[in-house]
Amino acid sequence: MRSENADAPHSTLGMTFRTTRFVSLALLLLVLCGWSATAASARTSKILAFGDSLTAGFGLPPEQSFPAQLEKRLRAAGFDVQVINGGQSGDTTAGGLARLDWSLADNPDLVILELGANDMLRGIPPATVRANLDKLIEKIKASGAKLLLAGMQASPNWGKKYEEEFNPIYLELARLHGVALYPFFLGGVVMKPELNQPDGLHPNARGVALIVEGIAPRVAELLGERS
Repeated sequence: MRSENADAPHSTLGMTFRTTRFVSLALLLLVLCGWSATAASARTSKILAFGDSLTAGFGLPPEQSFPAQLEKRLRAAGFDVQVINGGQSGDTTAGGLARLDWSLADNPDLVILELGANDMLRGIPPATVRANLDKLIEKIKASGAKLLLAGMQASPNWGKKYEEEFNPIYLELARLHGVALYPFFLGGVVMKPELNQPDGLHPNARGVALIVEGIAPRVAELLGERS
């Protein structure tokens, strides 16, 4: 006659096996979750340098352009970054507004907005420049990206009234929207022949390096801030 407990060892072994398998799967899941979190935290930060020929690197080899030099500088400082060249030579604030959505499709973590120089050179009314920049800033903020607004200053040939209306635009918008401001993108470079190409408008490689030297600490600060 078969004992009532004859199957007990087999039942116990089965339960032990199932428990062990469950624990192993749970441990594996925890390891995978931990790896995913580590991978996410180590993700390369994307920086979109969005602007005109000053950003695009007009007249320069690609490796000497502003985005390339900025990426090299930040990587040397220990930041895992990719700086996307979103410059378009000849672009105005209106042109930038028309193509911004396409550029934001890359989902950048930080956008450096450098536009307005061509508007100024063409004598576009400061009120129009301000309105376009205002919309650009709103779109970038809505995307979730951090923003560094790069300021521009008017050339004296348009007269004092134009300067008085144009020059305050960037500071006023930065305050209005609560975004970071780099006061003058060409600071320390403009009107210095040794730092510019023969046209007197576009920085040479040395000029770009000086711009990067000035702006890189501000970019690094923004990258280091936690959302």
